[in-house]
Amino acid sequence: MWSDAINQNNKTALLAWVKETGIQLVQVNGQRKYGGPPPGWIGEPPPSGSEVFIGKLPQDIYENKLIPLFQSVGMLYEFRLMMTFSGLNRGFAYAKYSNRRSVQIAIAALNNFEVQKGCPIMVCRSTEKCELCVNGLSSSVEQGQLWTLLQELTMGVLNISLYPSPSRKGGQLAVLKYNSHRAAAMAKKTLVEGNLGLYGEEIEVDWLKVDMKQKLRASSERTFPESLQPAGCKSGSPSQMPCGAMTCPLPQAFCVLDYLNALCKQQQLGIPVFLTKCVQANPDGWLRFWYQVVIPGYPSPFSGFMWIKPDKSGLSGHDKAKNAIALQLLKTLGESLHGSAGEKGSRNRRNVKHLLLEGR
Repeated sequence: MWSDAINQNNKTALLAWVKETGIQLVQVNGQRKYGGPPPGWIGEPPPSGSEVFIGKLPQDIYENKLIPLFQSVGMLYEFRLMMTFSGLNRGFAYAKYSNRRSVQIAIAALNNFEVQKGCPIMVCRSTEKCELCVNGLSSSVEQGQLWTLLQELTMGVLNISLYPSPSRKGGQLAVLKYNSHRAAAMAKKTLVEGNLGLYGEEIEVDWLKVDMKQKLRASSERTFPESLQPAGCKSGSPSQMPCGAMTCPLPQAFCVLDYLNALCKQQQLGIPVFLTKCVQANPDGWLRFWYQVVIPGYPSPFSGFMWIKPDKSGLSGHDKAKNAIALQLLKTLGESLHGSAGEKGSRNRRNVKHLLLEGR
């Protein structure tokens, strides 16, 4: 929500332009976005390197001036204008084109272009940083805990590496890798603006700088792979794996589903009902599934997305996805059973823990 008292004329002109063109602008997480994809777009998103960074913008200028300008040199896939709470822009934006060639044309044509008299803007190739540095974690923080927390707070986290903190004695530093610059930027905003204290510790969040990266390479690292399993497993090349990918074999084919069904029956929750749908396949063979699981006696359904890669186990993509989902549900139900009374509850928790360890 903005204040109409600030920059009122330009805001009125923007609203009139939106009404006239029918263009849709969406305000989300401190930015206003057009497209991503735009109306009529068919196919995959543009390749990496198709975005420009726009700096030195006058704060009172809006999309009614900027989008036509940047559309004049190539087809826009997305335009993002960073906004303040007052409704002024923050002085910079991002324009993503349908291809890399349009980026070259935009830089050549619009860098130092005067959008207002005496106001030349800067246009350059967007640096798509994907790694964050989180310093100041307690030495007691484990990768599994951090992974679970970050999945709740952010989207697109691919990999977590933990190192001894070079500046805080006895502390840890985490390097977080995300699947896109946008995901990393949104995670940074969430962690910084939320004034987050992880497990009681005040943390520092910033982009991972080259000198820090080189320094950390020399130290021993512990890497938490891209998996929905609660304790991780050995993975292949993390940089090639989609977010939330299942990278290690599941224990004993349908054992996981059978055990989940038995546990739910024992707790009088009813038999879980799985809905899965493959919504994306990438060239490396990874499949992205949407899922929803309804357990009749549980307060709310479980839903989300998951990447898996079919293998020679004989399981279909849907069956493998169900096994991976069931493993995650066993962890959740195991934690919820923590308050179960008596030896029966203890035995259930031990059985859940045993199966989770078996799937590491």
